Amino acid sequence: MPVIPAPRSLCLLRLSALGDATHAVALVRALQHAWPQLPITWVIGRGEAKLLEGLEGVEFIVYDKKAGLAGWRALRMQLAGRRFDVLLNLQLALRASLVSTAIEAERRIGYDRARSKEGHSLFINERVPAGGHHVLDAFLQFLLPLGLTPGPVEWRLPVPDEAHAWAREQLPGDVPTLLVSPCSSHPLRNWRPERYAAVADHAAANGWRVVICGGRSVLERQTADQILATMRHPALDLVGKDTLKQLLALLQRATLVLTPDSGPTHMANAMGTPVLGLHACTDAERSGPYSDRRWTVNHYDAAARRFLGKPASALRWGRRVEFPGVMDLIPVDEVIARFDAFVAAPPGPSLAGRPSGN
Repeated sequence: MPVIPAPRSLCLLRLSALGDATHAVALVRALQHAWPQLPITWVIGRGEAKLLEGLEGVEFIVYDKKAGLAGWRALRMQLAGRRFDVLLNLQLALRASLVSTAIEAERRIGYDRARSKEGHSLFINERVPAGGHHVLDAFLQFLLPLGLTPGPVEWRLPVPDEAHAWAREQLPGDVPTLLVSPCSSHPLRNWRPERYAAVADHAAANGWRVVICGGRSVLERQTADQILATMRHPALDLVGKDTLKQLLALLQRATLVLTPDSGPTHMANAMGTPVLGLHACTDAERSGPYSDRRWTVNHYDAAARRFLGKPASALRWGRRVEFPGVMDLIPVDEVIARFDAFVAAPPGPSLAGRPSGN
């Protein structure tokens, strides 16, 4: 096979969110596998940079999404005098496209025409070919204009030893553990607290340890309090008590993660832990756990028919069905049945790309 020459420099633009940044790591690993010496610069959001801190071979340039024009000027100044051979623009939002104007690059590669929106086409000079329904597969399409072919997916997210030690202290032993991460950053994607409580109680009644995780927002605290108040069994409350690195370690120690479409879905998947995902606002086949969606509930088509009057197949890629009550399409009994199916399933091979940790 001919050796494909590496670019002299490559910049990746993906500012948010945590789940999408996790997907983009798979693209970075593929680039590093093909070209170990390739200098990679990643323009990234602040929280996403904290999640991926320590990712070897990558220079992170943090862009403050709240800084507006001042943030653009700061980025432009930081990159002054630098011109990349390749810019991979992995984000369709207009804000990201405007940020891309601060990055000098000869090849500016973006999405195919069908997926382009919000003026994305105006800021690129090459497109990836159409293909890849899941977000991660769509990211891997960015290898093709570079002459590379996607191979096995890997993440190897950097998690320090002290984070693993902290997670072992919180979840000691080998007790089967259901980690409930109940909140997405999009509130309409969230299931009702009493429904989470019912599934958590079912797990606890079957000898499982239950832990509730989340960030420091008022919504996450209130949701966790409602779940805990409704449950008949005790659960470990770690809401607002972990860092992003500690959360990665907790997700790896969990046996199963129950969550809506959210960053922890993809973080858990990358750490090798199965996910019982809850999807109605978004399509699990596009944004569910990449490696194994057997345990995920997907009512996206039902949501599209009820709230938009058309099947999911008629919707544009990435269309959200975010309406009040849409997550009520997911019944408790179905989620419990999916949990029971997971428990009854024979042990199988580890998830694709399961890392061993640092």
